[in-house]
Amino acid sequence: EPCTNKGFLFLYLLSASDLLLPYPTDLFDISVTGTNQSELLCCCPGNQTVLFLQQLLKKFLSLAQHFRLPLFLADIRALTLLSQDALQQHNQMPHDPQCIFLCTGQPVTSFALYANLWKYDPGFLLAAQQRGFELLELQGEDPRLASLDTLSGREIPLHFLFRLHGYTIHVVLLYERSGNYLWHGAVRLNANMDQKFAPFQLLDYGQHAGAYDRLELILTVVDGLDVQLPQNISNFLMQHQHARFLECRHQDARRFLQLYPDDSSAAAHDFRRKAKLLLSVAAQTLAVLHVPFWISSGTCLGWFRQCNIISYSQDVDIGIFISDFRPDIVAAFRDAGLSLKHKFGKVEDSLELSFLSDDVKLDIFFFYKHEGVMWNGGTQAKSGRKFKYVFAPFTLCWAELLEVKVRVPCETLDYVMANYGVFWNVPVRSWDWKTSPRNVIENGMWPSKEWAELIQVY
Repeated sequence: EPCTNKGFLFLYLLSASDLLLPYPTDLFDISVTGTNQSELLCCCPGNQTVLFLQQLLKKFLSLAQHFRLPLFLADIRALTLLSQDALQQHNQMPHDPQCIFLCTGQPVTSFALYANLWKYDPGFLLAAQQRGFELLELQGEDPRLASLDTLSGREIPLHFLFRLHGYTIHVVLLYERSGNYLWHGAVRLNANMDQKFAPFQLLDYGQHAGAYDRLELILTVVDGLDVQLPQNISNFLMQHQHARFLECRHQDARRFLQLYPDDSSAAAHDFRRKAKLLLSVAAQTLAVLHVPFWISSGTCLGWFRQCNIISYSQDVDIGIFISDFRPDIVAAFRDAGLSLKHKFGKVEDSLELSFLSDDVKLDIFFFYKHEGVMWNGGTQAKSGRKFKYVFAPFTLCWAELLEVKVRVPCETLDYVMANYGVFWNVPVRSWDWKTSPRNVIENGMWPSKEWAELIQVY
């Protein structure tokens, strides 16, 4: 069969060229004329396809090792197979013993590269091309250098796509950000790029920017190949499901501050310093409890509008879904050095907690889901009046505020407009939490006999 002959010839050349790895030259172009993806990956017998993939990955990983690339396996399908629960299931199913995990049935395998541990080396990319790989390098602006004063135009590599006979190896670059987390950019193709270079719809990374906690890696053997993996695969897979990251809108923020210059007084500077510390403590405390939160109300407005905390707000606002409530939240914040200022409502209705740290208040609003909307409650302590703030359903994305990794509603504009209306971009210093929000409605009163339990002020 022509397919079989081409396949074996290709695999022979692919294996033989590994012996010459330290000295890659254009003599080692191992392309097979007339061979395409359908011939190598579709028409050949299954064992040849497995051997092809193993040799291709072995070649790529050997090349990466030679150039000391800090790579780890980040392919979601492969990692899912490697996770403990799936592994137990998988062992009970018939599979090819040569390639249990890396042969996922998809024409792409994903790796991640710790960009901060690798000095960009065009020699690696050249060597890959000399060994038959076609390369598509995607770059984007470096968000770590963006600020309100200087918007850097410096571009950094975000993704490498290596293609060989219809199979793609995707390398996503992870950069450390000031909030002590890892970030990758989105895949964005220029008009002059080959829109069919790779199966972009199948890529695990790049539909949007993403953020991850720093990872511990382990070196192991997978399908006969030495690869690094996340030590906690299940945690990494869970992070991937909720990794979408929204960058602060620096250009819009700069335009806003040209119209409304920020307060540069000593008092404003002192508040921002305290707010940053308080937000960091809140993030660390809730992370230990595994309680997700997002910045809400005026804190969210400040991030969205001016990439900063609003200096005259004098507090930090966060939201938590009531389904994530834990009874030990109060104790955890007290252990972190915060004092409880008030507790309003109950878990079943309009719960709200407020803590104090260094004269700055942390307000925690618990959100409820009911009849297609989300809402949080408010309570007036002196009268027992209840209020409800209604929002359209939203999802959560990662962001960065004051060098702290936080979540924000992905549908940020809708969320901000629900509170502040169409003129959210105009500062309002006089704000009444009972009447000013656009989404506030009265919600009855707490029974006076329950005030002692439901309205606690310290």
